[in-house]
Amino acid sequence: MSPVDLSWRRYVVPPMHPEGRRFVAIFAVIALLLGWAWAPLGGVGAVLTLWCFYFFRNPDRVTPEGEHWVVSPADGIVQAISDVETPPELGLGEGTRTRISVFMSVFDVHVNRSPVMGTVATVAYCPGKFLNATLDKASVDNERNGLCIDLPEREGLIGGRLGVVQIAGLIARRILCFVKKGDALNAGERFGLIRFGSRLDVYLPPGVAPKVAVGQRMLAGETILADLRASGQDPAMQGEVR
Repeated sequence: MSPVDLSWRRYVVPPMHPEGRRFVAIFAVIALLLGWAWAPLGGVGAVLTLWCFYFFRNPDRVTPEGEHWVVSPADGIVQAISDVETPPELGLGEGTRTRISVFMSVFDVHVNRSPVMGTVATVAYCPGKFLNATLDKASVDNERNGLCIDLPEREGLIGGRLGVVQIAGLIARRILCFVKKGDALNAGERFGLIRFGSRLDVYLPPGVAPKVAVGQRMLAGETILADLRASGQDPAMQGEVR
């Protein structure tokens, strides 16, 4: 197969995450039953089956090289960038941190990826409501699952801990996390999935400035959110995107 074919498959017919197989099968059976009852309904069922496959797509991504990059954990749109108190269950300490919120629609890839290289220090699930994930209070009121990631100690890099939180929404009713405490993660590595549409919050380490703006589109594992190099901070940019 030529490189052109590989590129075409990556964007048009990406692989499906195993979590989606039973849902696609259910949609396909319903489509067949609808088609048996009335042909036009079968067509609608077929379209919905294709959408279900599309929802659970699991494309490969090319993560930027370098331990200093913080990449987006989700596909979607940057909904907000703000300084907030951190969720207490993550154990990130007192005080405020810069939080970058990425909202996923039902048309985005929903496989979540680690924003950094590091070791999982905490996995904290919190039951809650299913409010609209675009609301700021969804960060504390909604069902969520958070990871606290210990960053590797490297000369010239800001260390400490980074938080990433999967948040359920109006439609999302199931948060899946595939890692546990003590697991080592690479930046861009798959760690979870949310069904069906929601948001992810990233809590940057103190002193790290975002390199994205509200309204910018993200690709999980590829789009750079921030730079952990102590010499790479740009206070002007941080003020610009607030």
